[in-house]
Amino acid sequence: MSSRRTTTIAGSLVTASFSAVMILSFTASADDQGPGSNKGGKAVDEAPAGVRLTTLLPSRISVDNGSQKTAITATVKNGGTKDSGKIQLLVVGFDGLTVKSVQGCSQVAGKNLPAGSNSGFSCPVDNLAAGKSKSFAVDATYDLRKAGRICLPVQSGDGKKTYWQQGPVPFGTTNPSPNAPATPLLLGTDNKPVAPGGSKELPKTGVGRDVLPLGAAGASLIAAGAAGLWWSSRRPTRQGLRG
Repeated sequence: MSSRRTTTIAGSLVTASFSAVMILSFTASADDQGPGSNKGGKAVDEAPAGVRLTTLLPSRISVDNGSQKTAITATVKNGGTKDSGKIQLLVVGFDGLTVKSVQGCSQVAGKNLPAGSNSGFSCPVDNLAAGKSKSFAVDATYDLRKAGRICLPVQSGDGKKTYWQQGPVPFGTTNPSPNAPATPLLLGTDNKPVAPGGSKELPKTGVGRDVLPLGAAGASLIAAGAAGLWWSSRRPTRQGLRG
């Protein structure tokens, strides 16, 4: 039997804009990111009684226009009244956003990635006490010529249930800054790609434009008319996600 995981499209994408924060350096760091947001997230499978799991992403990231590097803080939170038990957070990149590493997490093998994604990491959490949260430092790259999306599913430790999923939610801007040191991107905003070669002009509208979303993930989202994605696998073994 193939070990490739299947994906199911569910939920809807919630777009939002957020207040900007000052860019302190060319490359983003955790301190540069705005307040955390759970926009684009929804509950999927029912969590254990007293457990309420959600995730948070920064409202703003900043992409170095030279190296394309960016930093993102991914947070899982238990807002319930009881401990979570063993869970895992997945951090998955799509299109122009590629996840390069996540501190303390294991890379997901390509054959186990959901359709349309380009990268992913699995972050085990032995237990998340009631009212507590745990954050993970995510190193990523963002190609400003494309759309860029990120997805944060929270699963049971065995991967049989997905309690919560944020995204795939876009980071983007309607005002690219190809000739500046860095470009700020807002969560929940579709990216308007810069033209190849760093031109200040945006791609023209109409036929032939590099429209969003792009790639296989985009095709799946269009076909389903939605923008959520969650792992529906119920297999008892999960060796592909355990590094």
